[in-house]
Amino acid sequence: MTQQDAAAAVAAQPAAVEASDEAAPAPKKKGGLAKRVVFGVILGLSGAAVIIVGGWLYCFVACLAAYQLSQEFIGLVGAKGISKGMRPPPPLVNNAISLLCVALNAWVFITNGRAASAMAVATFMCLCLQLLAVRKPRFAQLASSVFGLFYCGYLPSFWIKLRLLAVPAVNSAAVAATVPPLLGGPTHLTVGLIAAFVAVSCIIAADTGAYFCGKSFGRTQLTAVSPKKTVEGAVGGLLSSIVVALGLYKFAGWPDNSLNAAALGTIVFFASLFGDLIESVIKRDAGLKDASNLIPGHGGLLDRLDSYLFTGACVYFFIKFCLGNFGI
Repeated sequence: MTQQDAAAAVAAQPAAVEASDEAAPAPKKKGGLAKRVVFGVILGLSGAAVIIVGGWLYCFVACLAAYQLSQEFIGLVGAKGISKGMRPPPPLVNNAISLLCVALNAWVFITNGRAASAMAVATFMCLCLQLLAVRKPRFAQLASSVFGLFYCGYLPSFWIKLRLLAVPAVNSAAVAATVPPLLGGPTHLTVGLIAAFVAVSCIIAADTGAYFCGKSFGRTQLTAVSPKKTVEGAVGGLLSSIVVALGLYKFAGWPDNSLNAAALGTIVFFASLFGDLIESVIKRDAGLKDASNLIPGHGGLLDRLDSYLFTGACVYFFIKFCLGNFGI
């Protein structure tokens, strides 16, 4: 090797090092999973306590959630990816949407579950305000406002309607007598209390089963809407939801038979899965990974509750209109 060749080789070494450094993947943040688990447990325990207490505390938390959901939805609609093709509603309309979402949930609680006419009136008010606040409103603006009201206000109210199902569950009288009232909320074992617990437990089981089965066995993509979801993960989530529903049926004696319990677990799985996919569509168009950074390790409240939004309505419908005598 000549002296010139040696000098060229030495000069090329820093460039090679720099190129290898650029090609190396960025180090992953440590503690991400642990943070997600810790905050997930905190949210789960807090949610369980709120469900048990019920009453005004349950209503207050539902209203608070509806407000935050609406704020995050408004942020998604106003993101560059969506606003590029549609001018978002003005702040006056957005504030009205948030207030109406809260009012819908409070109304459902106060009226013991009546929501249809209130939703119609809230929608009419929202559209009228849009016509007054915008000189030439577009249909896309009207549609996004109505969907926000439905998605962040009306759907969460079904969890209130579900919890308000005050029919005493089978074999609960003896147990209910030992449970003291907490903060004025109903704590007796009603169909609403048990159904809310079963639905939430099945959602958690479905998410957990889908995650671990997909991570371990996932090979076949489920849908292009969410590329990380796999058929194998979906099957694991479905089986996990059914198993938890059957286990809680054996423990609580509700619903009245194992077939209905399995059907409930199946309904919860599909409602939670498609609820997740629907939010994925919104975030994809918005060009955002998370709705917000409210919850460390989980993103926004909408990211955490997207699986719950349609599930409450589906479970309520199944219990109210498909299960004879509320499944007792």
